[in-house]
Amino acid sequence: MNSISPNLNIMIKACQKASKNLIRDFGEIEKLQVSVKGPSDFVSNADTKAEKIIIEELSKAKKNYSIISEEDGSKVNSDKNNTWIIDPIDGTTNFLHGIPHFAISIALKSNEEIVSGLIYDPIKDEMFYAEKNNGAFFNNQRIKVSNKKEVVNCLFATGGKDENINTELNIRKSGSAALDMAYVASGRFDGYFQKNLNLWDIAAGIILVKEAGGIVNEIDTSKNKNIKITAASSVINDKMLEKLSNF
Repeated sequence: MNSISPNLNIMIKACQKASKNLIRDFGEIEKLQVSVKGPSDFVSNADTKAEKIIIEELSKAKKNYSIISEEDGSKVNSDKNNTWIIDPIDGTTNFLHGIPHFAISIALKSNEEIVSGLIYDPIKDEMFYAEKNNGAFFNNQRIKVSNKKEVVNCLFATGGKDENINTELNIRKSGSAALDMAYVASGRFDGYFQKNLNLWDIAAGIILVKEAGGIVNEIDTSKNKNIKITAASSVINDKMLEKLSNF
């Protein structure tokens, strides 16, 4: 296994601990699909529970780091230069419908730069992680963005409700921004573009794609909302953007 920093080690442990509950909760979802009340309350509960476990684990190790989180755990602590960015379930709609495609995403921002990121898909037991200047990894194997040269051979991911997308591109909407980014980093997708994202959706993905040799547009990490992202290999990036003239 490649050498990882103590901070990434903490992130992995927090992730693994929270995922045990999520896997169990996901098993319960199937039963709730047919109940009158439906699973939506249950999902927000699962989300909050996962967030609480993650924050507890991270705070045990670094009690002064600040936190930005999707649910309600955000807080500014005495260390404002280091911030954990957490999305306990990225892909809640999938989770809600019993679709096994969602992830826990944790990133560490130091002085406005993402220096460490982890995206974990608990159902498939797939872990993607990266640290600044240390490469990107998938289950301990080094990963690189795709090396395709022609757009016609590529598969792109997007999400959200933006309907004015040039349909020349071969596109998938998977319902999880974090996994879309992880899949670009590992070469499963050749590119990804989306608007109106939150920082916690894509923070870990930003460093994953960069460390896997890909290109991500300039993102202001002091902003938490309304983020627009494009990510691809250096060869495909310009070609993708050309096809997205109205994006």
